[in-house]
Amino acid sequence: MNTVPTLAVEAVTPTTVLRRFRVVFNAVRTHFRQTEKDVGLGGAQIWALALIKANPGIGMGGVASQMEIHQSTASNLVKTLLRKELIRMDKAPDDRRNVRLKILPAGSRLLKKAPGPFAGVLPHALGQMSEQTLLRLDQDLGELITLLNADESAAQTPLAQL
Repeated sequence: MNTVPTLAVEAVTPTTVLRRFRVVFNAVRTHFRQTEKDVGLGGAQIWALALIKANPGIGMGGVASQMEIHQSTASNLVKTLLRKELIRMDKAPDDRRNVRLKILPAGSRLLKKAPGPFAGVLPHALGQMSEQTLLRLDQDLGELITLLNADESAAQTPLAQL
């Protein structure tokens, strides 16, 4: 008689789920530490630099929008890149209040040394998930955020800066 083998399923407990969160956070932290060790810049700075290289002439608002961060956070990232002479900032000819960002050769060389993905391992992994899985994960995390009574303004802070 043929029977389908049953898999032993471990009971899911809060501790089991907590361990999974630790694995995720450790993977993210390890990636950011390796990036900083390899190139001397934080993960958010590398991501901003990669965006500027991929979008020559992008403005501060474009960086903020594509990284889904607050404009002041994007401004701080850009200031660091300017100070390290990895990018240049030009005033837009049509509106001098707007700027256009461009990568400099030193920034391009640095990006070649940076381990990918530039946006980080978590956004990359989430981008590989199905829409159904993302929906379920979003709902479940929403419930967790509610139970934590967490400040949702932290949603605009890059993980590399937490």
